[in-house]
Amino acid sequence: MAFDLIKLITDVFDPQPGEIVTVACDLPRNPEEDSAAWRERRAMAHQWHRAFAALGHGRGFSTTPLLGYPATGANGAELPAQGIIEGTWVPLREKLLESTLAVFLTEYSATAALDSLCKEKEDFRAASMPGAEKRMEQTGLAADYREVARRCQVIERILKGANALEVTFSTGHHCTFDLRYRTPMVDDGFLPRHKKGDRVINLPSGETFIVPYEGEREGVSSHSRGTLPIRDGKGLALLKVEINRVVEIEGEGTVAQELRAAFDVDAVRSNIAEVAFGCNDKAQVTGNVLEDEKAGFHWAYGRSDHLGGTVGVKQFHSPETVVHQDVVYAKGNPIQVADARVVKPGGAVRVIRNGVYVVF
Repeated sequence: MAFDLIKLITDVFDPQPGEIVTVACDLPRNPEEDSAAWRERRAMAHQWHRAFAALGHGRGFSTTPLLGYPATGANGAELPAQGIIEGTWVPLREKLLESTLAVFLTEYSATAALDSLCKEKEDFRAASMPGAEKRMEQTGLAADYREVARRCQVIERILKGANALEVTFSTGHHCTFDLRYRTPMVDDGFLPRHKKGDRVINLPSGETFIVPYEGEREGVSSHSRGTLPIRDGKGLALLKVEINRVVEIEGEGTVAQELRAAFDVDAVRSNIAEVAFGCNDKAQVTGNVLEDEKAGFHWAYGRSDHLGGTVGVKQFHSPETVVHQDVVYAKGNPIQVADARVVKPGGAVRVIRNGVYVVF
């Protein structure tokens, strides 16, 4: 079936009369960092802008001119002070807060910054689409979001009240994530006006996530510990976790060297910031994290405050070193999940076995 962008916008956002919609994209800071995928995404931003404008004529809402801004250079970083509309520089934060809905098709994730704006303004919600690709119109964006929501709710029920998540990877390594004092959250692809709870989603959508306990309670340390494997080609990096922080990285491959360098820049990046289960059955694993993470298990390091954790911009050395980066183990990735169990007071619930969900 042909992809229907107007239907997706209507189903996901249900824009109401009087609303103000802003579509935004980030812009390369120099020609050398541009790419074909990034250019395609900017073209998608124009397409989405035209679709919102057309729908608004019949529904009675308005769409502001397309908003651009200099790329931040990192996922999870703060937005710049200024953006550009029709060739004129404008205060970015102020312009966004004039809207009730913002849709960001970007190279670098703006999810954390958009979450901060939601906390400032009650009548504001946002969709973050870092790394979106046109081909996703036939995969993750084309999912039956009623089924996606059902799957998300199944995982949410399992995670509620959990003490820990125990994950064994296909490499044989194991990690326990401390889930005490935390509440799971759902990104199920529905973002109507005045939605209760979290008002930022990714598109394609479809995950239930939770931030591991980060040890912020006095005298109560985190029990997150173990080994997280990451493979890059033939190289294998082993991240040793203690008290919810990566404390050592073993391996000599490219990924191990890059992670050591990244954590040396700012040690707060080593925080285990998220664990999540992707629930979009149309999501395909291609190496694009935006869609890959919707297909299966993933964890993230760095910033967590936008997801319900305690590590935010102020904990990092500077806004320039802030990051939130996902690592995915869905079926089709180099490393997968051999076994994932949620430990609750009444016993353990197995969620994944040999890379396949067993709860749907």
